[in-house]
Amino acid sequence: MSSTAKKKGFGATIWDYLTTVDHKKIAILYLIAGTFFFVVGGIEAMLIRIQLAKPDNDFVSAGLFNEIITMHGTTMIFLAAMPLLFAFMNAAVPLQIGARDVAFPFLNSLGFWLFLFGGIFLNLSWFLGGAPDAGWTSYASLSLASPGHGIDFYALGLQISGAGTLIAGINFLVTIINMRAPGMTYMRMPLFTWTTFVASALILFAFPPLTVGLFFMIFDRMFDANFFDHINGGNTVIWEHLFWIFGHPEVYILVLPAFGLFSEIFATFARKRLFGYSSMVFATILIGFLGFMVWAHHMFTVGLGPTANAIFAVATMAIAVPTGMKVFNWLLTIWGGNIKVTTPMLYALGFIPSFVAGGVTGVMQASAPLDYQLHDSYFIVAHFHYVIVGGIVLALFASAHYYWPLMFNQMLNETLGKITFVFFFIGFHCTFFVQHFLGLMGMPRRVFTFMGGQGWDQFNLISTVGAFLMAIGVILLVVNVIITAIKNEPAGRDPWKDGRTLEWAIPQPVPYYNFKQTPLVRGLDTFWIEKMEGNKEGMTYAEPISDIHMPNNSFIPFMISLGLFVAAFGALYHQDTDKTWSIPVLIIGLAITFASMITRSLKDDLGYHIHKEELMNEKGGKH
Repeated sequence: MSSTAKKKGFGATIWDYLTTVDHKKIAILYLIAGTFFFVVGGIEAMLIRIQLAKPDNDFVSAGLFNEIITMHGTTMIFLAAMPLLFAFMNAAVPLQIGARDVAFPFLNSLGFWLFLFGGIFLNLSWFLGGAPDAGWTSYASLSLASPGHGIDFYALGLQISGAGTLIAGINFLVTIINMRAPGMTYMRMPLFTWTTFVASALILFAFPPLTVGLFFMIFDRMFDANFFDHINGGNTVIWEHLFWIFGHPEVYILVLPAFGLFSEIFATFARKRLFGYSSMVFATILIGFLGFMVWAHHMFTVGLGPTANAIFAVATMAIAVPTGMKVFNWLLTIWGGNIKVTTPMLYALGFIPSFVAGGVTGVMQASAPLDYQLHDSYFIVAHFHYVIVGGIVLALFASAHYYWPLMFNQMLNETLGKITFVFFFIGFHCTFFVQHFLGLMGMPRRVFTFMGGQGWDQFNLISTVGAFLMAIGVILLVVNVIITAIKNEPAGRDPWKDGRTLEWAIPQPVPYYNFKQTPLVRGLDTFWIEKMEGNKEGMTYAEPISDIHMPNNSFIPFMISLGLFVAAFGALYHQDTDKTWSIPVLIIGLAITFASMITRSLKDDLGYHIHKEELMNEKGGKH
């Protein structure tokens, strides 16, 4: 909202979102885009389960099945889980630390548009001659041999959206280090801020190896380089190292913010401070640290030798310790708490056993000899879906309910939320619990069909039924959102009545400058402290009301991202001799990007001030 704006038309609203640098609006953009890709990935998952519902099924062909499993994994990790977590990070973290926005609002916008264009580029492969088909890990031996342009879409699309993620990660690091309100020491930060902080540090170190690997892949496929071609002196296994040096920290990039969200939810609805706060912080940092030392446990069958396998096995077992600390701290937070079972709390309570089950199968696989048997079987699929769905997706659904009133000033329907939970939770366990046994019975991953009479038929059918239950759950959640939007009842400040941290102390709807006066933080759970002392405002202020400096909206991030999107098509079709337009397209795309960057550099964008008088005339909320 500018200082003067009132109600806006549809076109003006669209323009506002295309140019916005406000973290709260960027959070909504991430939420919309992430939900879209989540649905796409979910449809792909349903196609997989329909194909495997019965033996010798011919619902989809073998080649299409490979494309579907590749796109399902890639979409869910890069284009659904990451942006949905970024949505909650953007919505909550600046408010939790008492900041008026992130450190680099322009980059925040740029990160989103890069992610979106990269994701759209990747998914256009379905319509332009076939999706990538080498698995979401895209191992070099398969991806170099893959005909068509699928893998090129994968490499270029992930390169663009990965740049956006890297920018977002750097932005949150700087924001959390530099923008904390007075009194907000590191050991007073809410746990979600802490986990965002550590996850952002992981992004900073994990994404460059992926970037390098993808560049090598692009060069191998487009310019006949030999990084991964062993016949010409390359090394196929190096791709696996580069990918997993990114890939294992990536699972912690996803799961740490989920842990943080659950820590907020447990403390809020147990109505007491988080048990063992400092040990939780230490565990978070330790997980981040150890997360970089375990990547080769994905490669126990490659033949690295017993020494390497033993070292990575020990490190993998070690990382279970801080994770276990967190679980016990959550249990002790609930224990003796005055529990209120809301929808977010229900997800949180369901998360503990689900995630622990996923963790236990993970520690089993840390043993290299056992992993040798389980590798590439459905046991692995069951394991990581228990971690990702039982950890991250449950956290996303819980947080959607928990933070909805913060983001939209509306409460989602609690009853419908609980029904959603029942469908999704039962469906999830139904889908993946039996897959452990399928794996132990020898069913390999990534097979598009199987023969009857091996004892796999019944379990596969149960798994498919579970997938339909999960789909019903997701549909109910969408219905809930639509009903809530139509009703449009304002939720007001601190709608859960038990908010503990700064984001709940702000008047609703949140003003575009967040805080009229910078708050003074007097301890952990600062809003709770103020409430206990009877402070109606919920904040003690660190400064008098004064002019606030705000950044201007900008269309440049959209243009920078669009240019790379266009250029990627030129790069993609460069090796087709009949497509003479590819180089001009590449040049035009890069020209758009560089012209936008130069415009950004030469234009003095100094932002604007909200004057003290305006702030004093306001009674909170919008103009």
